[in-house]
Amino acid sequence: LRAGRLTVVDVRPADERAIASINAAFETFDGDNRARLEALPKDTALGFLCHHGGRSAQAAEQFRALGFTNVHNITGGIDAWSNDVDNSVPKY
Repeated sequence: LRAGRLTVVDVRPADERAIASINAAFETFDGDNRARLEALPKDTALGFLCHHGGRSAQAAEQFRALGFTNVHNITGGIDAWSNDVDNSVPKY
């Protein structure tokens, strides 16, 4: 993420992102952004994020099914991010 080689996609709705978000650039599925993400090169590194990891795992599988080859689920979601990466991120 720091090196700019991973695009984080926060699959949570805007109201959840307003409570807690990572302190880095990220994409969402808002508006037509999902279609834009689906049009990226298939080797784009994508890391999917949600609250605990369930919805992001589903999104990662959907992108794998579309032919993306460098897809990751951010295990534990924003909750784990708060525990392990940045404890200033609120928990909910």
